[in-house]
Amino acid sequence: MNAAHLSAANARPAQLRKVAINHKVAKANHDIERLLNVAVRNKDRILQAMGLPGRKANYDDEHYEFVGGAMDDLRKKHYDKSLRLLWKGEQHAQWSSFRDCTAEEKMLMSMADKASDDEDRKIRKKLSSKEYRDFLKATYSERERQAIVNILSIIGHGEAYAWLVSAELLNEVHSTGGRAALTMQVMEEAKHFVVLRELLYAFDVPIPRMNAYEYLWLEWIFKSKGTEKFFGMNVQVETIALSLFGLMSTMPGLDVLKLFHRDEARHTALPGNYLKEFPLTWWEKYSPVRQAARLRMILPALGLLLYVEEDLAEIGVDVFEFGGSMLRKLNTLAGRTGFLGSINPDLLMPFVNTLFNAYCRATREDFTERDFTLAETTGGEEELALEREIFRDLGVATA
Repeated sequence: MNAAHLSAANARPAQLRKVAINHKVAKANHDIERLLNVAVRNKDRILQAMGLPGRKANYDDEHYEFVGGAMDDLRKKHYDKSLRLLWKGEQHAQWSSFRDCTAEEKMLMSMADKASDDEDRKIRKKLSSKEYRDFLKATYSERERQAIVNILSIIGHGEAYAWLVSAELLNEVHSTGGRAALTMQVMEEAKHFVVLRELLYAFDVPIPRMNAYEYLWLEWIFKSKGTEKFFGMNVQVETIALSLFGLMSTMPGLDVLKLFHRDEARHTALPGNYLKEFPLTWWEKYSPVRQAARLRMILPALGLLLYVEEDLAEIGVDVFEFGGSMLRKLNTLAGRTGFLGSINPDLLMPFVNTLFNAYCRATREDFTERDFTLAETTGGEEELALEREIFRDLGVATA
């Protein structure tokens, strides 16, 4: 990060022009969340004290850590080192069908380990350096930095559950290829959690606990069985993560989120690719109980949208434009992979748009009705190209 970057950062980024919202309503939404949070957490504590199923995840969201603490030495000695030493089939078994080397690795195979070590050090230095922290403070006000952390921490906590859920899904999928795909997702979720955690700490503002809506949503997904877990994580959660990374990857200092977005593109494409080979059964598709469970699963995400309205407005994003963009993509994936069964996906978006417009009419002055489901909040060209590939034919996204 050089002096030119720092001086350029003094100009207010265009995307941080504030969105006018009703702050009294936003405060009321936060007050409701606080009451709900106390209720759901106390309920789970009482259930656990009685020896009944309460909270399933051994995750401490108040400290942004798994139970047991960070233990970074263990991570550095094993996870980090394993990734550096991960050998490539294309390099070491040239007779195989593997094509797992990047263009750079093909050019620099003999220097791969050294290059990986150097790159690893550069990334970690950039994230932890005083220069990077100073850049963030020069670019964003304290309120803007808090808004960014509040938004990204939702995904940060979500990555913890994605790590847990993808590990359980390993026992749910068939075939060597299916297990290989889920194994890579487990590794990538681990990387996302630890790297995003360091990124958020660089903003030097408090990292909030998981809100009640996300708590309910992720616990329901983690406790679900079979293909419902696949739907909850790879269709729902990963689509929201994809949308948020696509929204924020073009913001100053957040270019690393492009890499997160690329990984999430593969994760959202996985159900479509997997279910082409191992389709849902008739009962999994059309059971009224299954369909009701999937619709119920997404309900907390609607509360989550209201909860982040104020923070998104702070960075210049209308929460309902983001919600319309995200839900359109989720609806496409859910419909085309068969998870909506007999529910017509074309009927869901008009209903969502009606709800969004009704809320805005009731809470915003001089509001003009519009179709929020036509909005697109992903910014970068590379990110848009990846999403076009996924939502066109559900193919594996590549970069």
